Amino acid sequence: MDAALTTLREEDIAKHLATAQSLVTKTAVIEAAKSKSNTEIAGTRRRFVQTVSTAGAKSSRSVELASTLTQITPDDNMLSVAQHGVLYKARRAIAVALAVADLYARQTGMDALRDKNASATLQGEEADRFRSMLEASAYVAAFTAAAYMKQMVDAVGEPVSDVTPPSFDFSTPQDALKGFVACLEDAAASSADDSVLLTRIREAAEACIEDLLSRKARFTGLAAFENTHLKLDSDGFELNGFDDVPGAKAKPLVMTFKKPNEIIGNHIAKYQAMKLAKMLMAYDFDRQLNPFVELGGFVFTFIGDGAPGTGKTILIQMIAGLINDYCQIAGYPFHYENFGVDQISSYQGKSGQNCRQFINNVLNPRAIGFGTVDDIDQVAAKRSDDRASAGQQEVTAVLMESFAGATTVVRGNCSFGMFSNYPENVDDALRQRAGARWLVDGPITRDDYIDIFVLLAGKNHNIPLGDHKLYEAQVIEKAVSVAYDNHSKPQEEGLLAVYERFEKAQGKLKTMADVGTYLHMIKEAEPRFTGRAIKNITDAIKMRAMDVDLPDEWFEKAETFMHKPYDEKTAMIEELRGPFTLDMVMQEINRYADSEFRYTDKADNAAVDEIIRRERQREKAVEKIQQMKKDGHWGA
Repeated sequence: MDAALTTLREEDIAKHLATAQSLVTKTAVIEAAKSKSNTEIAGTRRRFVQTVSTAGAKSSRSVELASTLTQITPDDNMLSVAQHGVLYKARRAIAVALAVADLYARQTGMDALRDKNASATLQGEEADRFRSMLEASAYVAAFTAAAYMKQMVDAVGEPVSDVTPPSFDFSTPQDALKGFVACLEDAAASSADDSVLLTRIREAAEACIEDLLSRKARFTGLAAFENTHLKLDSDGFELNGFDDVPGAKAKPLVMTFKKPNEIIGNHIAKYQAMKLAKMLMAYDFDRQLNPFVELGGFVFTFIGDGAPGTGKTILIQMIAGLINDYCQIAGYPFHYENFGVDQISSYQGKSGQNCRQFINNVLNPRAIGFGTVDDIDQVAAKRSDDRASAGQQEVTAVLMESFAGATTVVRGNCSFGMFSNYPENVDDALRQRAGARWLVDGPITRDDYIDIFVLLAGKNHNIPLGDHKLYEAQVIEKAVSVAYDNHSKPQEEGLLAVYERFEKAQGKLKTMADVGTYLHMIKEAEPRFTGRAIKNITDAIKMRAMDVDLPDEWFEKAETFMHKPYDEKTAMIEELRGPFTLDMVMQEINRYADSEFRYTDKADNAAVDEIIRRERQREKAVEKIQQMKKDGHWGA
């Protein structure tokens, strides 16, 4: 759904084509003097570095992007496809940016001040206002051009970190765009081939965006552009104010989706995943808020853990498939993205930037988002782990700040899932930022194993089923009820001991004071059971209170529920809400606390196994030393 959408017209862009062509052909920029000479030392690709400081000095230089691109392949007078694409897209980016600057001038009334200034020089307050708006329009033009290049240039390969930072002059939009072209030319000048060229051009665009965002607070006239949503259909280019750093051009989601009936076992995880998909679709694009955030029970972050092969991947495929289907019915944009080990970079700071971009892409309030971090124990490191790379530590810091930081805003349009076979290896503070815990334990019972074998075996056989009611154990309402009942008592030995001590001293849980006493006893047994754990438990209890099964017919047609006004959607959900009970409270406490004790036990068991392994090695070493001494080889 495109709210407040402004479509750029080709005729508005075409007016600036001549200016754009002149800027990419030849222009002059004034910038701070560089310590490196423009002349290479003979026989090397290095440049002379001056020993005298030139800080504060300014110099003028000629920028010829088109000519610089031809020098990448000096033996060929024609531009390659990649080089021509960069030149064409740079020209297009400038023309689009100048058209957007004109749009900004019309929106803010700057065009009227410009006409007035042309006839007689503005004075006083009007002059100051015109100057600030002119600088803001230059900022908008530079940001638009950089965003266009970032979205339009597809680059593969390891990112670079030596791109020359941009130098902007915000006197006019054209002056700002000269700095943008100069940054592109510097990136192209150091490119050895076309593959490196594309990577460096994209990095230059990102450097421009980062530099501009760092300056944003210095401009007073940008408020009018904050909520502007621009779209250029012919190029697939979008610009959504300055809220989100524009990312790569949206591509169709390619994934093997799974249906809920294709997942055997994992009853609670599957049930909550189906609810999460429906919750996301209650998001209101006009209010940019979800009723479930206001009423309680929205799952912003969750962690799914289980042994290898228990179904974490197909659970991701099921959630993404459900959301994708609902979004197609409603006509909403859907963005799914996974952050994996391939985005950990050897360049300092780049891993954190990649993770921040991942977060921003999923958080985009103009789309329904679902982000996953599969094998998070490999992607994000414990802060106490000396063997972890700097990139892993950067990712941990970004995820912690994004999931529950001072600036975290939960709108209800997206959710993040972390998945791991070894959650005990995830940093404690990061793991506790997962509001919900999903145990992905796969098929458990005899019925589960019969169902999964029949499902995977297919129909190309004549083998009788035998004494079994197929898929009866997978009926979601019945299976979930049984699964929740199992948590009326703890599953882990450590928590079970606490529970038995509580019952012996207090009896059955009856009051709020009893709940607090039980929680305090758990804290004494497990120090990591902190206030954040209590918040996660109360959120889970609120979710159980909101444990409403939104009717499937609400999602068959968009107008039935998804396109309703926010207040109507909220009222429809409230009608289904019920109170939570002490049984729910006990089940959710045990479910969450079980996970903490399970993580502690797994970590302790791993440490014990390591000690045993080292002791066995020591014993073998002692035996071998004694034998070497007996043979006279020791000390030889």
